[in-house]
Amino acid sequence: MAKITFIQPDGSTQVVEAKAGITVMEAAKMNDVPGIEAECGGACACATCHVYVDPQWKAATGAPAEMEEDMLDFAFDVREESRLCCQIKVTDALDGLVVRVPAKQF
Repeated sequence: MAKITFIQPDGSTQVVEAKAGITVMEAAKMNDVPGIEAECGGACACATCHVYVDPQWKAATGAPAEMEEDMLDFAFDVREESRLCCQIKVTDALDGLVVRVPAKQF
């Protein structure tokens, strides 16, 4: 199990536990994390699970694939650390991952 911390725009935090093999988005939805809409259900067909990966976790989560980069074009306030959390697979190496939820998704 990996613990993932979601930080809301107001600074409040929610720590969730996620099994290896699911996505960060699935962990967020299973734990009712506010701001993670995931309207496409994880198909990388929208940008409503946009998060900012804390810089210390950027290498561990990897770079977005081309399809994800294309979808990020539809996200609000895209930054260097932007990712779609439906594209981040949970592994034991991500235990302690910290992501920030944007103020709005679109």
